[in-house]
Amino acid sequence: MDRANFFSPQAGRRIDAPRRTKARFAIGDVVRHRLYDFRGVVFDIDPVFANSEEWYQSIPADARPAREQPYYHLLAESGDASYVAYVSQQNLLGDGEGGPVEHPSLAQLFDAFDGARYPLRHGLTH
Repeated sequence: MDRANFFSPQAGRRIDAPRRTKARFAIGDVVRHRLYDFRGVVFDIDPVFANSEEWYQSIPADARPAREQPYYHLLAESGDASYVAYVSQQNLLGDGEGGPVEHPSLAQLFDAFDGARYPLRHGLTH
């Protein structure tokens, strides 16, 4: 398999990753966690796990997701709390029909919810 390296600021190191991965979700998609009661908007995607080893080891071994899958950075909400979450693809489900997400940072990156997802703001795209 053809592989490449990228630098992960979260991990503070270079990460070896496949050149092609199959991300199920895209930037701007609304998702929810498969096990925990929160949902969010994807704002970045890592092709494989790219957070710190300490973060990874803090997950109980019986619930620890595989490293070799996409991981998503989310502007997340749960009840009255807003935060940034880092979640493996195996733990996410699409939730575009669940309505808009209430996160104070959404307007910095995205235009208004279009009924299914959040379009990236003009000028932030490549």
